[in-house]
Amino acid sequence: MSKQNLAKNIRELRTRKGLSQELLAEKSKVSLRTVQRIENGETEPRGDTLIRLSEVLDVAPEDLMDWEAEEDKGFLMSLNLSSLGFIVFPLLGIIIPLIMWISKKGRLKQIDQLAKNVLNFQITWTIVLLLTYIWLIGSTYYRLHQSGDVSLSILGNPVYKIIAIGGLYLYNIVLVVRNTFRINQGNEARYLPKIRFVR
Repeated sequence: MSKQNLAKNIRELRTRKGLSQELLAEKSKVSLRTVQRIENGETEPRGDTLIRLSEVLDVAPEDLMDWEAEEDKGFLMSLNLSSLGFIVFPLLGIIIPLIMWISKKGRLKQIDQLAKNVLNFQITWTIVLLLTYIWLIGSTYYRLHQSGDVSLSILGNPVYKIIAIGGLYLYNIVLVVRNTFRINQGNEARYLPKIRFVR
Protein backbone atom coordinates (compact mmCIF):
# COMPACT_ATOMS: atom_id res chain seq x y z
CA MET A 1 0.00 0.00 0.00
CA SER A 2 1.28 3.47 -0.83
CA LYS A 3 1.90 6.09 1.83
CA GLN A 4 -0.85 8.21 0.29
CA ASN A 5 -3.45 5.44 0.62
CA LEU A 6 -2.42 4.73 4.21
CA ALA A 7 -2.56 8.45 4.99
CA LYS A 8 -6.07 8.61 3.50
CA ASN A 9 -7.20 5.58 5.53
CA ILE A 10 -5.91 7.01 8.80
CA ARG A 11 -7.43 10.42 8.09
CA GLU A 12 -10.80 8.89 7.15
CA LEU A 13 -10.92 6.58 10.17
CA ARG A 14 -9.92 9.43 12.48
CA THR A 15 -12.69 11.62 11.04
CA ARG A 16 -15.26 8.83 11.36
CA LYS A 17 -14.30 8.43 15.00
CA GLY A 18 -14.75 12.18 15.52
CA LEU A 19 -11.13 12.68 16.60
CA SER A 20 -8.97 15.69 15.88
CA GLN A 21 -5.30 15.18 15.03
CA GLU A 22 -4.45 16.50 18.49
CA LEU A 23 -6.75 13.99 20.21
CA LEU A 24 -5.45 11.11 18.10
CA ALA A 25 -1.89 12.10 19.02
CA GLU A 26 -2.76 12.37 22.71
CA LYS A 27 -4.66 9.05 22.90
CA SER A 28 -2.06 7.12 20.90
CA LYS A 29 0.89 8.78 22.68
CA VAL A 30 2.36 9.69 19.30
CA SER A 31 3.55 13.25 18.70
CA LEU A 32 1.20 15.61 16.89
CA ARG A 33 3.90 16.31 14.31
CA THR A 34 4.17 12.57 13.56
CA VAL A 35 0.39 12.28 13.10
CA GLN A 36 0.45 15.28 10.77
CA ARG A 37 3.34 13.84 8.74
CA ILE A 38 1.59 10.45 8.47
CA GLU A 39 -1.68 12.03 7.30
CA ASN A 40 0.19 14.20 4.80
CA GLY A 41 1.83 11.08 3.36
CA GLU A 42 5.31 12.28 4.33
CA THR A 43 6.04 9.20 6.43
CA GLU A 44 4.62 5.73 7.00
CA PRO A 45 3.91 4.47 10.53
CA ARG A 46 5.75 1.30 11.47
CA GLY A 47 5.96 -1.01 14.47
CA ASP A 48 4.87 0.55 17.73
CA THR A 49 3.47 3.70 16.09
CA LEU A 50 1.24 1.64 13.79
CA ILE A 51 -0.01 -0.47 16.73
CA ARG A 52 -0.79 2.59 18.87
CA LEU A 53 -2.69 4.33 16.07
CA SER A 54 -4.66 1.19 15.20
CA GLU A 55 -5.67 0.69 18.86
CA VAL A 56 -7.09 4.22 19.08
CA LEU A 57 -8.80 3.87 15.69
CA ASP A 58 -10.21 0.49 16.82
CA VAL A 59 -8.85 -1.59 13.92
CA ALA A 60 -6.16 -4.24 13.64
CA PRO A 61 -2.79 -2.94 12.33
CA GLU A 62 -3.11 -5.07 9.17
CA ASP A 63 -6.65 -3.75 8.64
CA LEU A 64 -5.36 -0.21 8.94
CA MET A 65 -2.92 -0.91 6.13
CA ASP A 66 -5.65 -2.34 3.87
CA TRP A 67 -8.72 -0.59 5.25
CA GLU A 68 -11.29 0.77 2.90
CA ALA A 69 -14.93 1.41 3.70
CA GLU A 70 -17.05 -1.25 2.02
CA GLU A 71 -20.44 -1.01 0.48
CA ASP A 72 -22.94 -3.50 1.88
CA LYS A 73 -26.48 -2.58 0.92
CA GLY A 74 -27.77 -5.82 2.47
CA PHE A 75 -26.41 -4.94 5.91
CA LEU A 76 -27.80 -1.40 5.67
CA MET A 77 -31.23 -2.82 4.81
CA SER A 78 -30.96 -5.28 7.71
CA LEU A 79 -30.01 -2.50 10.12
CA ASN A 80 -32.99 -0.49 8.94
CA LEU A 81 -35.39 -3.45 9.25
CA SER A 82 -34.02 -4.33 12.69
CA SER A 83 -35.78 -1.26 14.05
CA LEU A 84 -39.03 -3.22 13.58
CA GLY A 85 -38.10 -4.77 16.92
CA PHE A 86 -40.26 -1.98 18.38
CA ILE A 87 -43.30 -4.14 17.49
CA VAL A 88 -42.27 -6.62 20.21
CA PHE A 89 -41.05 -3.97 22.66
CA PRO A 90 -40.48 -0.27 21.87
CA LEU A 91 -36.89 -0.16 23.19
CA LEU A 92 -35.85 -3.03 20.89
CA GLY A 93 -36.34 -0.63 17.97
CA ILE A 94 -33.42 1.33 19.44
CA ILE A 95 -31.24 -1.38 20.98
CA ILE A 96 -31.00 -3.75 17.98
CA PRO A 97 -30.00 -1.07 15.40
CA LEU A 98 -27.54 0.39 17.94
CA ILE A 99 -25.81 -2.99 18.40
CA MET A 100 -25.67 -3.53 14.62
CA TRP A 101 -24.23 -0.03 14.12
CA ILE A 102 -21.53 -0.53 16.75
CA SER A 103 -20.52 -3.85 15.17
CA LYS A 104 -19.79 -2.22 11.78
CA LYS A 105 -19.19 1.43 12.70
CA GLY A 106 -16.64 3.05 10.42
CA ARG A 107 -16.36 -0.04 8.21
CA LEU A 108 -19.33 0.45 5.88
CA LYS A 109 -20.14 3.41 3.69
CA GLN A 110 -23.27 5.31 4.76
CA ILE A 111 -23.75 3.26 7.95
CA ASP A 112 -23.15 6.17 10.32
CA GLN A 113 -25.68 8.42 8.61
CA LEU A 114 -28.31 5.67 8.37
CA ALA A 115 -27.84 4.51 11.97
CA LYS A 116 -28.14 8.05 13.30
CA ASN A 117 -31.33 8.62 11.28
CA VAL A 118 -32.86 5.34 12.47
CA LEU A 119 -31.87 5.85 16.12
CA ASN A 120 -32.99 9.47 16.26
CA PHE A 121 -36.36 8.60 14.75
CA GLN A 122 -36.90 5.55 16.99
CA ILE A 123 -35.97 7.48 20.14
CA THR A 124 -38.34 10.30 19.13
CA TRP A 125 -41.09 7.78 18.30
CA THR A 126 -40.64 5.98 21.65
CA ILE A 127 -40.95 9.26 23.54
CA VAL A 128 -44.12 10.17 21.60
CA LEU A 129 -45.54 6.69 22.30
CA LEU A 130 -44.79 7.06 26.02
CA LEU A 131 -46.43 10.52 26.10
CA THR A 132 -49.47 9.08 24.29
CA TYR A 133 -49.82 6.34 26.91
CA ILE A 134 -49.51 8.93 29.68
CA TRP A 135 -52.18 11.06 27.99
CA LEU A 136 -54.55 8.09 27.63
CA ILE A 137 -54.07 7.01 31.25
CA GLY A 138 -54.42 10.60 32.44
CA SER A 139 -57.61 11.17 30.46
CA THR A 140 -59.08 7.92 31.81
CA TYR A 141 -58.22 8.95 35.37
CA TYR A 142 -59.71 12.39 34.78
CA ARG A 143 -62.98 10.89 33.51
CA LEU A 144 -63.11 8.58 36.53
CA HIS A 145 -62.55 11.49 38.86
CA GLN A 146 -65.19 13.62 37.11
CA SER A 147 -67.93 11.03 36.60
CA GLY A 148 -67.31 8.52 39.36
CA ASP A 149 -68.51 5.82 36.93
CA VAL A 150 -65.80 3.14 37.05
CA SER A 151 -67.09 1.22 34.00
CA LEU A 152 -67.11 4.39 31.88
CA SER A 153 -63.62 5.43 32.96
CA ILE A 154 -62.05 2.01 32.39
CA LEU A 155 -63.60 1.49 28.99
CA GLY A 156 -63.65 5.14 28.03
CA ASN A 157 -63.79 5.56 24.28
CA PRO A 158 -61.67 2.67 22.94
CA VAL A 159 -61.84 3.95 19.36
CA TYR A 160 -59.59 6.97 19.85
CA LYS A 161 -57.20 4.89 21.95
CA ILE A 162 -56.86 2.33 19.15
CA ILE A 163 -56.45 5.10 16.57
CA ALA A 164 -53.79 6.89 18.65
CA ILE A 165 -51.64 3.84 19.48
CA GLY A 166 -52.34 1.94 16.26
CA GLY A 167 -51.61 5.02 14.17
CA LEU A 168 -48.20 5.46 15.80
CA TYR A 169 -47.30 1.80 15.20
CA LEU A 170 -48.57 1.84 11.61
CA TYR A 171 -46.65 5.04 10.79
CA ASN A 172 -43.42 3.55 12.12
CA ILE A 173 -43.88 0.28 10.20
CA VAL A 174 -44.68 2.08 6.94
CA LEU A 175 -41.66 4.38 7.33
CA VAL A 176 -39.27 1.47 8.03
CA VAL A 177 -40.54 -0.55 5.05
CA ARG A 178 -40.50 2.48 2.72
CA ASN A 179 -36.93 3.34 3.73
CA THR A 180 -35.82 -0.25 3.20
CA PHE A 181 -36.95 0.08 -0.42
CA ARG A 182 -35.17 3.44 -0.68
CA ILE A 183 -31.91 1.90 0.60
CA ASN A 184 -32.27 -0.98 -1.87
CA GLN A 185 -32.57 1.55 -4.70
CA GLY A 186 -29.44 3.35 -3.50
CA ASN A 187 -31.31 6.34 -2.05
CA GLU A 188 -30.93 7.91 1.36
CA ALA A 189 -33.35 6.86 4.11
CA ARG A 190 -35.66 9.65 5.24
CA TYR A 191 -37.02 9.56 8.77
CA LEU A 192 -39.28 12.36 9.94
CA PRO A 193 -40.02 13.66 12.46
CA LYS A 194 -36.93 13.13 14.56
CA ILE A 195 -34.98 14.95 17.25
CA ARG A 196 -31.20 14.74 16.94
CA PHE A 197 -30.30 12.82 20.08
CA VAL A 198 -27.41 11.00 18.35
CA ARG A 199 -25.08 13.35 16.47
